[in-house]
Amino acid sequence: MTARESITILENRMNEVILGQERMVSKLIMGLLADGNILIEGFPGLAKTRAVREMADVIDATFSRIQFTPDLLPLDVTGSERLYEEDGKQTYQFHKGPIFGNVILADEINRAPAKIQSAMLEAMEERQVTVAGQTYKLPKLFIVMATQNPLEQEGTFPLSDAQIDRFFMHVKITYTNMESEFKMIKMIQEERYAEKVPKEKITQEMIFAARLEVKKVKFSDALGHYIIELVFATRYPLRYSPQLEVMIDVGVSPRASLALTQCAQANAWMKGRDEMGVEDVHAVIHDVFRHRLIRSEHTRINEIKKDEIIDILLKHVPLPK
Repeated sequence: MTARESITILENRMNEVILGQERMVSKLIMGLLADGNILIEGFPGLAKTRAVREMADVIDATFSRIQFTPDLLPLDVTGSERLYEEDGKQTYQFHKGPIFGNVILADEINRAPAKIQSAMLEAMEERQVTVAGQTYKLPKLFIVMATQNPLEQEGTFPLSDAQIDRFFMHVKITYTNMESEFKMIKMIQEERYAEKVPKEKITQEMIFAARLEVKKVKFSDALGHYIIELVFATRYPLRYSPQLEVMIDVGVSPRASLALTQCAQANAWMKGRDEMGVEDVHAVIHDVFRHRLIRSEHTRINEIKKDEIIDILLKHVPLPK
C-alpha cells in the first residue's frame, strides 16, 4: 500500500461516518499532512468530535480527548509527578497526562483559563511539556485539533493572539444539507444494532511517508512570491488598496506564510498533483488567514467578516505571471 492509497482510505472512511462534511474532513487530513494544528469552529452537533475520533480510529494512533473547563489544572493535561513507594523507598515518578496522545481533541478550548492555554502553547509549538522543571518530549505523531462553539460566551476565555497563531488553519463548518442529515439518522440507527467489525488500521509510518511526499510538491518562484505578496498585503494594505487600509488593523504573522505554503502543497498532493498552483493557494487562504487577521474598529462596527476582507485582498493582489 502506498502513502497516497493510505490517505485515500483515511478520507473515504471518515466520509463514510461524517456525512455531508467533506470539506471539514479534507481540511483535517490536510492539517495532518502539513503537520499543523487545526482550530474547528461550528455549532453543536456538527460531528466535530466524531470526525477527530474517527481519524484517530482509522490510524494506528492513540486518541486523547481533553474536555476544557474553567476549573481544569495544567497538571490535568500535562501529567504530574506522583509519589511511589518501592522497596521501602519513596520516589517520584512522572505520570503522563492526556496530552501524550497522537491525535488530541481539545474540546471547547476557549473554556480553558490562561495557565492551561499556556501549557497547550508549549505542547503545540515545541512538541514538549515541562513539569516540575523537567521537560518531556511528545510523540513524533502529534496533532492538536481544537474545537470551539461560536454561540456560547459565558464561562469562556478568548484565546490569545499567540496561541491562535499556532493553529495552521481555522476551519469553520456549517449545517449539512437535508439529504445528508437524513442519511445520518439512518446510519446512527443502524450503528446501534450492528456489530462493529475491526478494520485494518493505517500505520503511522504511512502518515510520515505521505508528509514527505507533500514536502516534495514543487512550486515556482513566481508562486512563492505571490504567497509572500498576499501576506504583505495584510501588513501594508495601503500599497494595494485604500479600502483594505480601512479594514485591516494588524496583518498576519510569518507563520501564515509557512502555513499557506504547506497547506497549499497538501491540497495539491491530495488532488493528485506534484506541483502547486494558484488554485491550491486560493483553496486554503481563508482557513489560514481568517484567525490571524485583526480587523479595524470600523470593520467590526460595520460587521464586515474576515472572509470578505480576504476576498477583497485576492482581487487586489496581482496573480503570478
